[in-house]
Parts: sequence; structure tokens; C-alpha cells
Amino acid sequence: MKVQNFLLNASLVTSVALAVTVASGGADALAGLAAASSSDTSKSTSTYNPRRGTPKHAVTAQAQSAETRGAAASTAPMAETGTAPSVAQPAPTTNAPVAIPVKAAATAAPGVRLAAGATPAATPLPIPGSGPIPPKILKATPAKLLFGAAREPAKMETRSVGFYAKGCLAGAAQLPENGPVWQGMRLSRNRHWGNPVLVTFIEKFAKDAKAKDGWPGLLIGDMSMPRGGPMPFGHASHQVGLDVDIWYKPMPGRTLAADEREQMKMDSVLLDPVHVNEQSWTPDHVKLLRRAVSYPEVTRVFVNPAIKKWMCDNVTDDRGFLHKIQPIMGHDAHFHVRLACPAGDEGCRNQPPLPAGDGCGGGLDKWIAKLSKPVVPVAPKPKVASAPAKPKAGVTMAQLPPACAAVLNAPSITLAAH
Repeated sequence: MKVQNFLLNASLVTSVALAVTVASGGADALAGLAAASSSDTSKSTSTYNPRRGTPKHAVTAQAQSAETRGAAASTAPMAETGTAPSVAQPAPTTNAPVAIPVKAAATAAPGVRLAAGATPAATPLPIPGSGPIPPKILKATPAKLLFGAAREPAKMETRSVGFYAKGCLAGAAQLPENGPVWQGMRLSRNRHWGNPVLVTFIEKFAKDAKAKDGWPGLLIGDMSMPRGGPMPFGHASHQVGLDVDIWYKPMPGRTLAADEREQMKMDSVLLDPVHVNEQSWTPDHVKLLRRAVSYPEVTRVFVNPAIKKWMCDNVTDDRGFLHKIQPIMGHDAHFHVRLACPAGDEGCRNQPPLPAGDGCGGGLDKWIAKLSKPVVPVAPKPKVASAPAKPKAGVTMAQLPPACAAVLNAPSITLAAH
């Protein structure tokens, strides 16, 4: 009987404790545990998809997709698009950097698009254009974070400064998010800025492709940030306002909603790492690329090696345009157009001229041979206790042209003035 009374009393105590826990907010913790348990039971598929890469059990040498490269892209010489931080995902609250007071710019100019998750009123870095950036911050902060904090272009004479992968942009122009035959994508990134010659080119190219080739319209990906410079994610180039990514997917016959522009998938035109998918790759795509390289200001158009190989093998008439079509990893859902430095921009540095010929054969064959080889998974090495490696800081202001510090510190061109 005593044992029964003891067990009954213990049960009552436990019930009361649980009730107190729930009343004080413990219910949220219990719900969180249940959600975590539920998410742990979900399973992902592992079928091959060129936009997501190859499953671990059948890895090939094909590069990651254009939208999933992320940090790896920032270390490649001319790597391209990566994955933006989620717009809906809140920033971590632990170990957050202390906000540096900003003298001005409590709000952005009306209508100016901000980067994903950016709030000018509370930022961990000074906003370029809001006042002089302290020399200590310029020296100690990675350039990609300083330029990534810019909301508006520098109020300076227009010029592209430095090299495509190590430079900045003064007096940038913004491509309108909608045009007669184009629409901007991923607007939250605030990367539809460029040298005015780039904006003029895009508008002209879009109109010509529609009128002369029957292309429905262009979906415009990343150009440059408001002041150019290294990007926090996604690109090694696109720094001087002379690069633009254009989707292979044609523009739909309606104006896309804001969420569609952020979430619409970039569909690969590849069947596998070395072959195009002829269900999605059409003669119209060849016409589009032929049109893109026809302008004298265009120096290169970067495409996936498999696309270049297909054109080398299948284009029989007027192959001269293939000279400017250059293979590069990724670029299976978009192509990348690069313009020459504008005349008079003495601080802008071009790439070396391309060698003569159509670019088919030797070098391209090496690309294809490399991509065709399966990569044998290597067993992971045993972990050895050691100090955590310091993350790479990336390009510093000292590595950029000196004029880029002036571009960061220049006052902003407001929307009204722009």
C-alpha cells in the first residue's frame, strides 16, 4: 500500500511539473522537438539532375549548377552565379556583429532595390555613400562586404575601374526591371547595375533578338552591384559593370510577379555533363548566341563546354561567330556576355585578345575529356583534432585599384537624381 501511495504521489508531482513547463513556454520546445523528429524522417531523391549535380554514387567531373555553386564560385578565376542567402530566412541572433552607427541614410531612396534581407537602418557595416568609411574598416573588412553593403551608385563620372574580376564601378546606370522585351530576375540581389554601355547593349540586344530572330524576350540575371566590386556570393567577375548573365529560358508573355522572379528555376539545357538535351536546346538558342556575339562591343560569350561542343559539331554555315563563344564550367542554364572596356576608360583593363580560329578542337576537347571521366569517390580521412581553419577573407581593398576606395566613399546618386 505504501508503494502504491508513493507511486501515485510521484505521478502527481510529474504532472504538475509538466503543466508548469508548458505554461512557461515549454510547449514551444516540445513542438520544436516534434518538428525536428518529423523532418529527420524525410528522405531526398538521388536521381541525376544537371541543375543539382550528380548523386554521390555516380559522381562526374561536371561542375555544380549555376545556382548552387556558392562559395566555390568566389575562388574560381571566372566562376559565375551562386546561391543567394534565403530572403525569408532570418539572420542568426547569436554572435551577431555589432552594428556600426551610420550618420545618414536611415532609409534608402524610394524605389531603389535593396539586397536580400538588407535594412539600411540596422547594418553591421557603414553603407557606402552615407559618409566616409573609417580607414580601419576599409583595411580590415573584405571588399565583398563593403561593396555588398552599397545600396545606390557613386555620384561620380561614369567609368569602369580595373579588371572584370578585380575592380569597381563609378556612376552606374540601372537597368529597368521591366522593358518591352526583357524582365529582370532575382531583383532582391540589387545587381541590375552597370556601365551605361552595358544597359544600352541589353536593351538593343533584346529588341534585335525579338525583331530579327523571333526570340520572345530576355530574362536578365546578374549584372553588377551599385558600385561594382567583389560580390558577397556568386561571382568572381561582374565587378566593373561590363558583364551580364542572360537566361536560356525565354521570357514568358506576361509580367512576372516578384516572388516568381526570386523562385523561378533556371532550367539546364544539358542531358548530362557532355551532351545538350535536344528537347530543350533548340536552333533558336543558336540564333540567340549568334546575335549576342554580333555586336562589336562584345568580346566574349561564356557557355558550358557541352554547348560549345554541340555548336562545333553541328553548326555548318557561317562559323565565324564561334570565335567569341568561350567554354567555361557551369553556364548550362544561362550564358554570360562580356563587353570590352569603353573608349576613354583609361583605368579599365581588357582581357587579352582571343586567339584566331573558331575555338573548336584542342582546348575544347580537353574540357570534354575531363568532364567525361567519372570521379572515383575518395574515402574520408580520419579526423585529427586541430585548430579550426580560418575562413578565406577574399579580395581586400588593398588588392583593388586605389580609385575603388574613392568609389566606396563617394556620395550616392539618389533615385530622383538618377
